Parts: sequence; C-alpha cells; structure tokens
Amino acid sequence: MTDAPPRRVLCLCGSLRRVSANRAALQAARELAPASLRLELYGELGGLPWFSPDVEAGPLPQSVVELRVAVGRADALLIACPEYAHGIPGAFKNLLDWLVGALEFPGKPVLLLNTSARASHHAQEVLLEVLQTMSARLLSAESLPVLLPGRGCTARAALADTDRCRELRAAIGVLAAGLA
Repeated sequence: MTDAPPRRVLCLCGSLRRVSANRAALQAARELAPASLRLELYGELGGLPWFSPDVEAGPLPQSVVELRVAVGRADALLIACPEYAHGIPGAFKNLLDWLVGALEFPGKPVLLLNTSARASHHAQEVLLEVLQTMSARLLSAESLPVLLPGRGCTARAALADTDRCRELRAAIGVLAAGLA
C-alpha cells in the first residue's frame, strides 16, 4: 500500500509588504503543516496587472495564467489578508477579480486567517462575502485568529510563540479536515 501524495494548499497573502504578519502566519503554517499537506506560498501578488474585462476577453497575461494554474493545481486555498481602511487591500481584490471568471475557482475549499488583534473584522467580513459570491467552499464561517503583532512580524517569531503555534495548528486541523 502506498501513501497518498500530500494535498496541495496554495497560500495567498493579501499584503504586498515583504515582512508582514499575514506572510509570517502563512510561512509559519507551512512549517507546522503535517506531511499530508504541502503548503505553497504564492508570491506574485504585486506582479498581476490590473483586472479589466477587456483584457480577460483576449489572451490572458502570463502572470494571470500562472495564478489560475496554481489555483487549479491546489486542493485548497489558505488566505491571510490585512485590512486597509475597513476593506480588502486593492492588490488582493485585484487577484480575486482575476479569479472571478476562472473555471479553477468555484467550489475550491478556502480557509481564512486573521492575524490582527485590532478591529480587523470589516475586511474579513467583506472577504467572506466576496469569496461566497465567487462560489468558494468556505471551510469556516469565520476567519480563524492567529494574533500576531503587525509590521515586522516574522515566521520565526510566530513559531517561537506557543499560543500562535496552537492557533496555527488549529487552523491547519480545520484545513486538513475540510480536505478529508
């Protein structure tokens, strides 16, 4: 009997910041994930062109093709997205807009992480609404908390915090259960 290959989870960070709590949470989750899950961090958020239905009607830009292929290969998506001015950051909404018409997205299992202890519920609620509209299969009705300090937080710092590791393991458990 052979072991099943690991399930692929594409991690989408909604922040363009190189060192952000959202990126740190996803990187730490990758370190804590069991062998049955392979978490891959998507790193091209800033390289996507602005969405336009006119562009979508023709040959797609290579970066959009690569995004859609990555989403199509993934068994699930793990998203950590900050809140800017009570909303989803423009660059991340742009990524989602490129996936609205993608055949790879509907029905995709999705789990959201919330890394902010501050009032970050506005963007999370909007993000849940957008994902439901896009026909995501949400693995939790709410974003799961992994409360990290904001700017400058690293995966190493997250992994050194027992409470954050517990929160990340709980989120990974929900993700694994949703893929079982």
